[in-house]
Amino acid sequence: MCLAADVPLIESGTSGYSGQVELIKKGVTQCYECQPKPPQKTYPGCTIRNTPSEPVHCIVWAKHLFNQLFGEDDPDQDVSPDTEDPEAKGEDDDHTVTEAGNIKRTSTHQWAQEIDYDPPQLFDKFFKTDIEYLLKMENLWKTRKAPAPLSWNEATFHAGDAMNDDENDIKAFEMKVWPISKCAKVFSETVSVLKKELQGKNFLVWDKDDKSGMDFVTACANIRASIFSIPNKSRFEIKSIAGNIIPAIATANAMIAGLVVLYAFRVLAGEYDRCPSIYLRAKSIHSKFILAADKQITKANPVCYVCSPKPFVNIFVNTEQMSVKELENEVLKKHLNMVAPDAVLDGKGIVVISSEEGETEANDNKKLKEIGIVDGSILKCDDFLQNYELTVHVNHYEAKEKEDPLFKVVANPEDLKAKEMTNGNGTATEEKKQEQESNEDDVMIVDRHQDGDIEDDPQEGSSSKKRKINPKDEDDDLCIIDD
Repeated sequence: MCLAADVPLIESGTSGYSGQVELIKKGVTQCYECQPKPPQKTYPGCTIRNTPSEPVHCIVWAKHLFNQLFGEDDPDQDVSPDTEDPEAKGEDDDHTVTEAGNIKRTSTHQWAQEIDYDPPQLFDKFFKTDIEYLLKMENLWKTRKAPAPLSWNEATFHAGDAMNDDENDIKAFEMKVWPISKCAKVFSETVSVLKKELQGKNFLVWDKDDKSGMDFVTACANIRASIFSIPNKSRFEIKSIAGNIIPAIATANAMIAGLVVLYAFRVLAGEYDRCPSIYLRAKSIHSKFILAADKQITKANPVCYVCSPKPFVNIFVNTEQMSVKELENEVLKKHLNMVAPDAVLDGKGIVVISSEEGETEANDNKKLKEIGIVDGSILKCDDFLQNYELTVHVNHYEAKEKEDPLFKVVANPEDLKAKEMTNGNGTATEEKKQEQESNEDDVMIVDRHQDGDIEDDPQEGSSSKKRKINPKDEDDDLCIIDD
């Protein structure tokens, strides 16, 4: 909105001991989308379901289990062993699991209702039967430690567990790691509570601030971690991971707030050149400085699909499978941040998507190919609410692997060029060699903070706002290239 209204924006945020202040001004500085966005960190489904190796894998699995039992059904959040795991296949490309182990599985939610959410049966299914099923996939355990199945009776009387802490001690409940026997007890109690909450509702939504839901995830995550010989975590630590909580440091917030006020004065005076991006970082043994600023403001990316004079973007989608509604919601709205997009097929004048309610409703369920959007098609898109126009070049794309993204967005045409060819020795082609020779003894000016690592924006986390934090320290600003 600030770009559309041509109003300066002082963007800031903190993440623990790190922070940043940055000026965003149309035509003067870069915007949120000028820098390429690193992919959001995800975990393969087979790792979550079959071979967890970190506490976060068990926490994600526990959240999926909550949704399978009490939440909205989502096939992508199945918690049962993944029999399609490539690692579980033998040399003949068949699973090493025996025929007797191929249990016919029904919906987890349906099965739980059939047994009336009986805690011992649920526990034995997820932490004993399913683990025994995993053990039959012998290839998974050739190079890693095999899990140890845990039954309800074993868990409730788990050897070595101390249960003498005060049940009403909030500090112990939050900060101490629960023993397995306590995890089993909490599992049973929370299942009963959540079962009652589910009555009269279609599903429950997990919330880190809901005590029963948080206790359930804590208990299940620690039980599964124990089975796979992974260190357990306290409720406080699991809540921080499951809820993506980043601790706030008062002094860091105060420093960044002060810098925002200082920059506000400079913006009001029109001194944009005195507002370079500035970064707060924890003190290290390599540098005594905790505040580091760019030498100058960062100019806008000339091929940015948001703030360039003629925004242009390439999208890679499966034109035979993606529907018009998915194009609108997933690509234009969620990824390209449009609010009320209109899209017209260039050359044909066909209105594919309209912001007017009901005007193109008949197109919603049609595949892109059915409406004439194929490889090479051009869409002219605009968002009246943001005074924003965008040209979209459509490329047909089919995901090859299970974990490949459903679609890709490329804003820089340079990224579409084929990679440089190399010969058998891995060296550049003769043409490239000549180019390198012609550039001998060139002088390169290296800005101290322009090559900083790109990390998540402190305020927006894994959203589209990505910035450079903790820039690298370099002693020399002049680099002479000489063979």
